[in-house]
Amino acid sequence: MSSNQRTSKSDVFVGGQEGFPVYRIPSLVVTRKGTLLAFCEGRQSISDTSQNAIVLKRSADGGETWEPLQAIARVGRDSLNNPQAVAVRETGRVILFFQRYPYPSNERTAVSGFSASRLKRLLGFRALDSWSMHSDDEGATWSAPVDVTRQVKPPAPATSIASGPGIGIQLRHGNHAGRLLMPFNCGPFGRWRVYCAFSDDAGGSWRLGQLAPEPGPGHANEVQVVERADGSVLLNARNQRGVKRRKVATSDDGGVTWSPLAVDGALVDPGCQGSIIRHSDPQDGKGSTILFANPASDRSRENGTLRASFDEGKTWPVAKVIEPGRFAYCCLGTLPDKRVACLYETGDKSGYEKVVLASTPLGT
Repeated sequence: MSSNQRTSKSDVFVGGQEGFPVYRIPSLVVTRKGTLLAFCEGRQSISDTSQNAIVLKRSADGGETWEPLQAIARVGRDSLNNPQAVAVRETGRVILFFQRYPYPSNERTAVSGFSASRLKRLLGFRALDSWSMHSDDEGATWSAPVDVTRQVKPPAPATSIASGPGIGIQLRHGNHAGRLLMPFNCGPFGRWRVYCAFSDDAGGSWRLGQLAPEPGPGHANEVQVVERADGSVLLNARNQRGVKRRKVATSDDGGVTWSPLAVDGALVDPGCQGSIIRHSDPQDGKGSTILFANPASDRSRENGTLRASFDEGKTWPVAKVIEPGRFAYCCLGTLPDKRVACLYETGDKSGYEKVVLASTPLGT
């Protein structure tokens, strides 16, 4: 991709290439040194639980070229889902979260707690796990996965949990500066809730925040968060079985507790994951810019649109279409040259044939 003033696009993961029929659920991290790390699920089919591996590609030149695919986590016939990464400012360490569905379980058959009874296991029910791994060399090598389920899964009745998917954040402002936040949703299926797990020791250990109050209609589901300039945290979530608009909430205590979820009437959404990031920060002597991307349609996963807010997510006066056709899950990042990067699912038929990286200057 060139660094000119137009939107540039390149295919990163293409179904049927490099070992997997389907690639879904993108996560994008720009490391401290400017390396792009593009994660997703490598699947055997379109099914959410189809012996998924967590796969990675790296780019050292802003997405111009990509190294060969790495399958960095794979567990037999089990499915690994919901990659979500965060880079630690002070050390450059990249921390990756994901969940494991033991074969043949899925979200509907997940049980609360940390293990299923023998009878439930015979019936195909399982307790899913949540795992963390890290890299200290720009994603070239990775630690062995560590089970963090007991640190990040709420007590019963929570059954399934899902990190993000997308990215976590590290706070810069206020009393909780330095804290890492990993947004999650949890089941039971059809009655989802959202919350954050947080770490005050650079990812060494994690604690549970509280579930965001859910007055309805609908249920907040796949979720991302962004820090405001005053240190508060804005939550932005898919609205499942509600109106075709995003759900939002705020936290004034570093992601531990939340205001009641409410509908953001400006953010149309068909029922899909979306992405929100801070692009510029007044702390750096610049204006405040928060970016949001999703399929901006109330009909289907299409019309991939990048929006900008200059008042901490209260309004979204700038909108730029980056993919007029099929557009599903996505993840935003800011490149070293300050272009905006969006890693997203698209295709000519189902909309999930490939994962593309688009880069664009914010103003054109």
